[in-house]
Amino acid sequence: MSSRFAYDHNPYSTGHVISTVRTLMRTGGLDVSLAAVARSCGTTRNFLYANWKSASALHLRALRTELAQAFDTADRTCPSDGTVPGITAHLTEVVRVVRRHPTTAAVARTSPKTFSAAYTATEGPLMQTATERISDVLHPLCRHGGIWGDPQLGSRPWKILWIARPAALCPEAVGDGAREDTLDNAFAELLRDLLIPWTPQGC
Repeated sequence: MSSRFAYDHNPYSTGHVISTVRTLMRTGGLDVSLAAVARSCGTTRNFLYANWKSASALHLRALRTELAQAFDTADRTCPSDGTVPGITAHLTEVVRVVRRHPTTAAVARTSPKTFSAAYTATEGPLMQTATERISDVLHPLCRHGGIWGDPQLGSRPWKILWIARPAALCPEAVGDGAREDTLDNAFAELLRDLLIPWTPQGC
């Protein structure tokens, strides 16, 4: 018990550093500096620089973790049953979680140009993380080989990501029920259109 406690609170552990960055970014967005992280972690800037080189690298690692957490949160609140309706509901919940997350709002507020560029980015670690998680969700639609067993299905993850971003990266809509419903419904409708080939007739 004591060894686990020590690990969780070790200021030099990667888990502690990334957890700290995630917490700071929920209010500071991309303005969180190495110095701020070092102060909050109880480490030094030299240690952080030696391991991550820049605040940007820490931001990216934290954002990838937050994105994965959004999928995990949606899996608890609205798990997919592997059908097109279940997948649609699950991914719509992911979009909602990202939109409502304080980090999304903080990044939009502190770095509007970077946030705006995220709408049209076609590659990068965040895009890769999102595409991989979407691929995992789509996997049950093809019983033999998942998305790798169906070239047409394999083309869907990046297309889904493309239509998801405008709905997810819209923190200014949070609190406006009608606007959020419009975003969610539009995303769900486009997603259903993309997945028509795998929808049993009558659904």
